[in-house]
Amino acid sequence: MTSVLYDTPGPRAKQRNVIFSVVFFVLLALLLWWVWQTMDDKNQLTWALWKPFTQSQAWTTYLLPGLANTLKAAALAMVIALPLGAFFGIARLSDHRWVRATAGTVVEFFRSIPVLLLMLFANELYVRSSGISSEERPLYAVVTGLVLYNASVLAEIVRAGILSLPKGQTEAAMAVGLRKGQTMTNVLLPQAVTAMLPAIVSQLVVIVKDTALGGVMLGFTELLNARQTLAAVYANVIPSFIVVAVIYIVLNFLLTSFASWLEARLRRSKKSTGAVLGEDTVEVNPAAV
Repeated sequence: MTSVLYDTPGPRAKQRNVIFSVVFFVLLALLLWWVWQTMDDKNQLTWALWKPFTQSQAWTTYLLPGLANTLKAAALAMVIALPLGAFFGIARLSDHRWVRATAGTVVEFFRSIPVLLLMLFANELYVRSSGISSEERPLYAVVTGLVLYNASVLAEIVRAGILSLPKGQTEAAMAVGLRKGQTMTNVLLPQAVTAMLPAIVSQLVVIVKDTALGGVMLGFTELLNARQTLAAVYANVIPSFIVVAVIYIVLNFLLTSFASWLEARLRRSKKSTGAVLGEDTVEVNPAAV
């Protein structure tokens, strides 16, 4: 019996898969044991180093405020970068050459510059701006750098998602008299969103992680920067790195889980009901006639 994507494994293949799985888990257990022994030899498992994470002071003073700033910067960057990326992605598909050229130049320019350099440039720009205080300047610089870089990447994701649709979709929309804007908003984008969602979510995860660059270079008090202060107070560098890494993993796991749920919901909502429309139900566009 064969599946659409692969052949059903036979007895030998099943036996080989079981052996590979056992070997993998044994190697993984040995790796975890080696890490545990190494940390134990370096006295990194002593209770004094992990005790601060069981007390409220380490969380309320350092980790939770840093996590709040990380979420604030990431949320602002997402809210601005998503529509901006969609705008430039659609602009690159315009029928007007000057629109395509302008959007392409902007996207390729900011996509070619490292996000850290964009943050540093924005910070220097805001230093010379009298309307932004020194406390708010790192947040502005981090969000600006994240928006400029990730909007250009999202623009390419949107463009690729729309181009991946069959040409018959556009031709059918034009055949019933839809204009270019109506075809884009009513036909192409709704179908492309489902295909683009995994790539978009991956880029949103990058936004969350790249907020740490502002803490390292600009003094932005995000999660990683707060960890540095906590480690200096409690002298637990390795445990603090592990705890912060777990927080990032949980945060990004929640984001990807929500995206998976949303993608499944969108796919279910687009399934045809199988209902047959009568002549009195369909509204005929006069332009098509």
